[in-house]
Amino acid sequence: MEKLDQFKEMVKNRHDYAWSWKARTGGKVLGYCPPYMPEELAYAAGMLPVRLLAEQMPDVVSAKWIYASCYPAKNMTNMILSGVYDYMDVFVNIEDCQWMFNVFEVAMHTNPSLLTHYMFFTDYPEAPTAKDVTVSEYKVLKGKLETWSGKTITDEALDEAIAIYNTNRRLLRRIYELRRVYRTVILGSEMMYILLANQVTDKAEMNRLLEELIPELEKHEPFDDRLRLMLIGSETYSAELEELVESLGANVVVDELDNGSSSFWNEVVPQKDRLLALAFRYLGRPHSAMKDSNWRRRPQHIFELTEDYMVDGVLIVKQLLCHPHGSDNYALWKMLRERNIPYHFFERDTTLPPDETKIRLGGFLDMVRPGVTRIRGWHQPLVI
Repeated sequence: MEKLDQFKEMVKNRHDYAWSWKARTGGKVLGYCPPYMPEELAYAAGMLPVRLLAEQMPDVVSAKWIYASCYPAKNMTNMILSGVYDYMDVFVNIEDCQWMFNVFEVAMHTNPSLLTHYMFFTDYPEAPTAKDVTVSEYKVLKGKLETWSGKTITDEALDEAIAIYNTNRRLLRRIYELRRVYRTVILGSEMMYILLANQVTDKAEMNRLLEELIPELEKHEPFDDRLRLMLIGSETYSAELEELVESLGANVVVDELDNGSSSFWNEVVPQKDRLLALAFRYLGRPHSAMKDSNWRRRPQHIFELTEDYMVDGVLIVKQLLCHPHGSDNYALWKMLRERNIPYHFFERDTTLPPDETKIRLGGFLDMVRPGVTRIRGWHQPLVI
C-alpha cells in the first residue's frame, strides 16, 4: 500500500526532514534517547522532539570515546561525532539506561554549543513520593526549555501539546486494534516503520497521515493466516527482524518495546496542574525494564498482551550488552514457562545476520506450528 510505504521513506530520510523542519519553522530540534522524555513540554516550547535512532555505519570515532556499551550506544555516538545529528540543538537525557547516558556525556563534552540537560527519573515509579519528585524535575526542565526557546510555556500551549499527543496515541491504538483479529490488515514490519517515523516527525503532521491511513487499512484485504508472534526486549531501530519473520510465514502482531507500543499505550489525563498530569502519565506508562525493578509489573502486562492479541509464540530479542533487559529476563522466562507460552530468546546488535537468524527462527516456528490448530482453518466458515 502506497500510504504505508511512505513511513519507511520517512525513517530513511529523517535527518533531511529535521533540517527542513528547522528551516521552515525556525524552531529548535531536541534529541533524546531513553523513553521517559516528556515530549509535550518541548512541543509546547515550539521544539521538535526527536528520538535518536541507531544506524549501522562505518565507525571511525566512537571507539575512542565509548567502550563496553551496547551497539546502539556506539552507533549513536559515532553518528553524533560524525555530524549526522548536527541539526540537534538540544540534547536531554532522562535517567534510565547507563549506555545512553554515555552517549549524552560524549555529546555534551565534544560539542560546547549543544544545549544539554540531565533529568532524574525515579527507579521506583510506584513510590509515594515519585510524583512529587517528577513534578519538581519537570519544573526545572520547563524553565530551561523556556530559556532556550525564548518562549513561555503557557497552560494553553501545554494543553494544545497534550491534546495533539493524546490524539496521536489514540490513532496508534486504533491501528493496533486492527491487529487483534486473526487475519490482520497490516504486517509487523509496516507497523514498525509507522512507529519509528512517529518518533522523528512533528506529531501534528503525523496525526494527519495516520487519519488518512486508518480508513484505507479498514478497507484493506486481510493477509492470509500466519503464525502470530509477539516481540519483546531491547529497543529496535529498524524493521529488519519483522521482515525476516514475514519471509518465514509468520507475523509480529504486537510488541512490548520501549519505542514500540509502550511509547503510546497510555494517555495524559488532563487536570489543572499540567505538570502533575504529565508526571502521572509517564510514571504510569508500561515500565521499561530499568524501571520495573520493584513490583515487576512487566510480566503481567506482557501476558495480557499475549492473550489480547492471540499470540502463538514470543520472541525475546536482547541487544548485546543491554543490562536493563538482561536484568529482568528471568522474570519473563518464568512467567512464559508457567503459562505454557512458547518463546525464543536471542541476542543481536544493530545488524542482524540473516542466515543464522533465519535458521534459528525457522526452527522455533517449526516447533510452534504443529500445535496451532487455528492455522488449519477451523475458524473459517464451512462451505458445503
